[in-house]
Amino acid sequence: MRILVVEDERRLAAALKRGLEANAFTVDVVHNGPDAVWMAEQRPYSAIVLDIMLPGMNGYRVCAELRRSGVTTPILMLTAKDGEYDEAEGLDTGADDYLTKPFSYVVLIARIRALLRRGHAAPAKLCVDDLVVDPGSGTVRRGGREISLTAREFAILECLARRPNLVLSKDEILQHVWDEHYEGDVNVVEVHVSALRRKIDQPFGLHSIETVRGMGYRLVGRVD
Repeated sequence: MRILVVEDERRLAAALKRGLEANAFTVDVVHNGPDAVWMAEQRPYSAIVLDIMLPGMNGYRVCAELRRSGVTTPILMLTAKDGEYDEAEGLDTGADDYLTKPFSYVVLIARIRALLRRGHAAPAKLCVDDLVVDPGSGTVRRGGREISLTAREFAILECLARRPNLVLSKDEILQHVWDEHYEGDVNVVEVHVSALRRKIDQPFGLHSIETVRGMGYRLVGRVD
């Protein structure tokens, strides 16, 4: 799932990005209001973490503009302000939740997952044969047995499970799992896919992640 972080304090923005990526989210970051509006209107996001004090256009205006333009992505407002009127204004402009700085990353992740479980934003479990990928809880099960994955492994598996039986190239996986500025070796995908196979296939005597030579990878199986 892809998250848009809108935060002008660059050290905090970088920390948010690291924290969210450690929990299997793909993260884009912008540092001002106009860029936030443009990004949110151009790309589908699972959620937006939106600071209020932003250059160019504050978070209230960003939120109101996105709602006016029909963007329904869940918005979590993040701010140093803690007055009840500030919270009310954020919610009145269309935000879904509100978190005051300083905050706990455990609480932040829990709030985001709660947003994703609500209404239209609730992510459905992805089932391919007896493999169950649950984006809402960040868990994976096969045959009723829970499998522990790293954040990257989970994100790659989710990407494959959202398009079962279809081939995804390494570049497509990089685009969805790493951020758009990644300039490293595309073979990093192969390393993570190999690790995935050792966890979700080999212990069960299965070969559900196939390599299509010269094209990429696909997760094969019956879709419920």
